[in-house]
Amino acid sequence: MLKKIGVASLRRGMYVHELCGSWMEHPFWRSKFTLKDADDLRRIRESGISELWIDTGKGLDVISEEAPVKGEAEVEVEVDTTLAKTEIRNPPARTTEKVDIGEEMRKASRICEQGKAAVVSMFQEVRMGQAISTDAAGALVEDISSSVMRNPGALISLARLKTADDYTYMHSVAVCALMVALARQLGLDEASTQELGLAGLLHDLGKALMPMDVLNKPGKLSDEEFAIIKGHPEAGHKILVQGAAVGPIPLEVVLHHHEKMDGSGYPGRLKGEELSLYSRMGAVCDVYDAITSNRPYKNGWGPAESIRKMAEWCNGHFDERIFQAFVKCIGIYPIGSLVRLSSERLAVVIDQSEKSLLMPHVKVFFSTKSKTHISPELIDLSDSLVKEKIVSREDAGAWGLTNIEQFWVP
Repeated sequence: MLKKIGVASLRRGMYVHELCGSWMEHPFWRSKFTLKDADDLRRIRESGISELWIDTGKGLDVISEEAPVKGEAEVEVEVDTTLAKTEIRNPPARTTEKVDIGEEMRKASRICEQGKAAVVSMFQEVRMGQAISTDAAGALVEDISSSVMRNPGALISLARLKTADDYTYMHSVAVCALMVALARQLGLDEASTQELGLAGLLHDLGKALMPMDVLNKPGKLSDEEFAIIKGHPEAGHKILVQGAAVGPIPLEVVLHHHEKMDGSGYPGRLKGEELSLYSRMGAVCDVYDAITSNRPYKNGWGPAESIRKMAEWCNGHFDERIFQAFVKCIGIYPIGSLVRLSSERLAVVIDQSEKSLLMPHVKVFFSTKSKTHISPELIDLSDSLVKEKIVSREDAGAWGLTNIEQFWVP
């Protein structure tokens, strides 16, 4: 049984299922382990983490006199319901008819390939000391923006499917699309939206000057290596200032997309109102794509699980209103999420519903009762005739499932 406890209640012999907190703030890269060592217990308590999940079926429980806590399923329902009910003021009206997800994915696939090539070229230009071509970057942003307008889920979900080797380049394409989608959700004007897309495309440009052995290291970075990587926002900002080819919005996002609302980010340790709207947007989009992507040292989390974790981090890391707008545009269960239905079947989310964030379109393909694949079936959970609902997020690995992308990528 999974149970959420305060770190003060942690003791040796417990099975740690998950450490709650920002993905880079705790000292453990193992996500699940039995706590045996007193030094590990000390490190967890000193890390700043306040809560964690334990599995009482695999290790010790909290002592009996402690107050009971809610189970994971109860917490998930609370998070999902709260996000679904959150209202963003003046939500933008759709100005073009939404294109079928399959049709737009075929177009988005070509844009992703073009985007990767463009970012690779920009990084090469920077490494060779040449000025980057912002005209080419601007044209790419227009293509990405058009795709997001037709169906935001298509390009955003495809850009997430990057290999560890492609991460540095495709991450820029993904953040560009996310920034455009978020800008539209917030009702920003077209000029600002295009500038924010450009900001997303260029936000990690400074990594072109980082040592390749550090940038692509297949393990956790040392403190010294992490200090080097933390220099990329200032390096990218300097490149763009010297080139004098972009406006203030991209400059702002490039420099401050790693800042946090509580002032614990970098490079300026800015907090609260010191951070512009654009920097706050960049922080949300950058982290979402980072934690859903496979990295040289760590496999990404599922998109729905990533949304849940980011919701837990809102106190301190993100601007809550901007994060809620972000969820509105990509969904509580983004495309590609694996979910369990009330019928005890597994399904993958293939598109969002305009009726409810809790009722996306899904493709059912697996029975948890028989633990076998079944004939795929498309279901619109928002249809009044459909009685099924999502009861939990699921981990494909826990069910021995691989390549679930086949069910939603054309």
